[in-house]
Amino acid sequence: MRSNRLKRREFITLLGSAAAAWPLVTRAQSPRPRPLIAWLAGGARGNAQFATDAFLQGMRDLGYVEGRDFDSLYRFADGYAERLPALAEELVRLKPNVILAPATAQAVVARNATTTIPIVTPALADAVHLGLVASDARPGGNVTGITPYVARLPAKQMELAREVVLGARRVGVLNDVNDPKAAPQWQELDAAGRGLGVSVVAAGVRTPDDLVSAIQSLANQRLDIAIVLQTTMLLDQRQKIAALAEAMRLPMIYGYREHVVAGGLISYGVDLRDCFRRAAVYVHKILHGTAPGDLPVEFPAKLELVINLKAARALGLEIPTLLLTRADEVIE
Repeated sequence: MRSNRLKRREFITLLGSAAAAWPLVTRAQSPRPRPLIAWLAGGARGNAQFATDAFLQGMRDLGYVEGRDFDSLYRFADGYAERLPALAEELVRLKPNVILAPATAQAVVARNATTTIPIVTPALADAVHLGLVASDARPGGNVTGITPYVARLPAKQMELAREVVLGARRVGVLNDVNDPKAAPQWQELDAAGRGLGVSVVAAGVRTPDDLVSAIQSLANQRLDIAIVLQTTMLLDQRQKIAALAEAMRLPMIYGYREHVVAGGLISYGVDLRDCFRRAAVYVHKILHGTAPGDLPVEFPAKLELVINLKAARALGLEIPTLLLTRADEVIE
């Protein structure tokens, strides 16, 4: 009889222990308390601050506060494209609600890692050709975003180069051969140069380690001016590029304002900060159930001209007055 009572007591104790454990199991399997937005960035953390700040401001404008309404997870490749696939696979395993891939190269890698998790790209270029979207109006898959690459922008940069250095006949191009955004820009610059009777000379880089030799190669060819293509790694390395350009006395034209803020001479292109702020609208719609394939790729309406007079003085250049009057921003 005593043995039966002991068995019943042991059974009740075991049952009670199991019941106490069930809430823990339930909590472990419950949905994440807040949406998770995962960043797959090609550059370094510090150099991407302007982008993350702009995106978070866009989210705040929509009523979201990081840590209260959503969580963020960041992975950075530090300018080395070969690191991106492993980072993308890691993020996909964590099952975020949205992957924010800042530019095309990261979007390609993220899409290779998942065709189901929504991917928003604030600097998306050549997306149809790369198979990321079916069309800009109807992306159709899991990728969408904003494109900073406007048709004929490289040609306008070539014309600008010839305004900065009057009658320039030899123009260099700093090309990031790993970035899919680079090829169409290079092709347009080369065609624009031929149309203007300008000799266009390219120097290609694959990693940040190639920058010194590439810019030295351009400087050694007695170029009048050079154009830096709009790519993730070249943007990430903007301070190094500006310092090398000044040291080697090579004027450079850029596509992004951030290059000029970092000490570069002049830029003409879209406002990247606005692209990242606008990306928050895409994330907001996706979190509320809209499929990324139903969100058209957008084109920024405004281009901005930014001039750094301090950089001009360091290079011994006098910026034409007419150009200064057209500038949206002049950095003294």
